[in-house]
Amino acid sequence: MAVRIRLKRQGRKQRPYYHIVVADARSPRDGRFIERIGNYDPNTQPATIEINVEKAVNWLQNGAEATDTVRAILSYKGVLYKNHLLNGVRKGALTEEQAVAKFESWLKDKESKISGHAKSITDSKASEKAARLEAERKVNQAREAALAQAEAEVQSEEAPEAEVADQDAPEVEAPTAEASVSEEVISEDAPAIEGASEERPEA
Repeated sequence: MAVRIRLKRQGRKQRPYYHIVVADARSPRDGRFIERIGNYDPNTQPATIEINVEKAVNWLQNGAEATDTVRAILSYKGVLYKNHLLNGVRKGALTEEQAVAKFESWLKDKESKISGHAKSITDSKASEKAARLEAERKVNQAREAALAQAEAEVQSEEAPEAEVADQDAPEVEAPTAEASVSEEVISEDAPAIEGASEERPEA
């Protein structure tokens, strides 16, 4: 029976995550499996990978074949490197203690690289967020300035119209003292004139 180490899809639509399983090569992709040895979640940054290194190495030692994707995951987690070291121990190229020391050194270097990569992703996200906030602040300031300028223009247009309306209004002059005296004189002389016209001799 051909045994494969492959991915079994889980999760909802457009947000999948995977189980790393050991299964018969004749089984469907999401069908029955022999053993689950890890998880793979590509939705996080960086991707989350949990795997039982000892079980994965044991299956590789017993002849299991990994698919291309799983092979990349195993290489990323150091499973293939540990399998290589164990093959060297079995052939007598190095001792078990040397293999363990080399693997531990490789793990430390790998963890430092992963942590640095995760930190760079976090810093880039923070800088992008700060840049977006700064751009939004500038847009808001420009919008407020435009509104203030529009209001000032409206007020400046309304002020001359009010002045013109005041200038066009007819001015009513108050009667002067001389005008009132002349009116009184005319009113007093009027009956005498009318009487004179009545006393005129007939022709």
